[in-house]
Amino acid sequence: MDKLVQIKDDIVIGSAGSRDLLADLFLPPEGESNDRAILLVHGGGWREGEKEQLRGYGILLAREGFVCLCTSYRLSQEAVWPAQIQDVKCAIRYLKANANELHFDPKRIGISGNSAGGHLALMAGLKSFDKVFEGEGGNNLESSEVKAICAIYPPAQIRKYDNTDPIFDAYKALMGKDAQKDDYDLASPLLQIEADFPPTALIHGSSDTVVALSDSTDLYSKLSELNVPAELHIYSEEEHAFDSQSGYGRSVAAIQNLFFNKYL
Repeated sequence: MDKLVQIKDDIVIGSAGSRDLLADLFLPPEGESNDRAILLVHGGGWREGEKEQLRGYGILLAREGFVCLCTSYRLSQEAVWPAQIQDVKCAIRYLKANANELHFDPKRIGISGNSAGGHLALMAGLKSFDKVFEGEGGNNLESSEVKAICAIYPPAQIRKYDNTDPIFDAYKALMGKDAQKDDYDLASPLLQIEADFPPTALIHGSSDTVVALSDSTDLYSKLSELNVPAELHIYSEEEHAFDSQSGYGRSVAAIQNLFFNKYL
């Protein structure tokens, strides 16, 4: 029993607009900490999903010594962009502000996300960004920089389509009816990544019909061109969210463990 992960659910880590921002905390077993932390960001097209989605990763990675935080964020029907990245940055700042209490080095924080959460993880890696992305959710004297990123089947570019219904167009629902092409571009990791981007691992299924494999391969190509340390893991003939299948989640967790141990 002394080797169990300690879990604290529904802790308040900041504010999301007019309400609390909640997250679930996963602490390594006693004596097993590796002095690192990972923020886990769920997917769901920015309009659904919940912090419990990546609970399995929180447990598996905490067993490996990482302090893990599975965060929520405002979904697009509650607030449009940039509310989502503001909430993710708030969660990063919470980890940094509480690093001493949680027993890890605040300079050794990574971020991982699936699908829409992968997009937000990538956006959190930008060193140069519109300052409105920082938000005012709490702990604003802390930096929201991260040291390494794992993005799992992430949308790399937020595309503006004409004459689409936001009920079906997740990009339009995220950005809101008043967003212009420049706003979409500023929310697109593929178009914003520069040479100071953190080391990045990309994981994708080759048969993904929700987010095309090309989103990750294009990202990998750009990171390589910029000489950013990057790795790309392609799972043959697997669809979107393949890691929810038995065995695949453990495989992806093992990749994350190796990657974050190397770069955090």
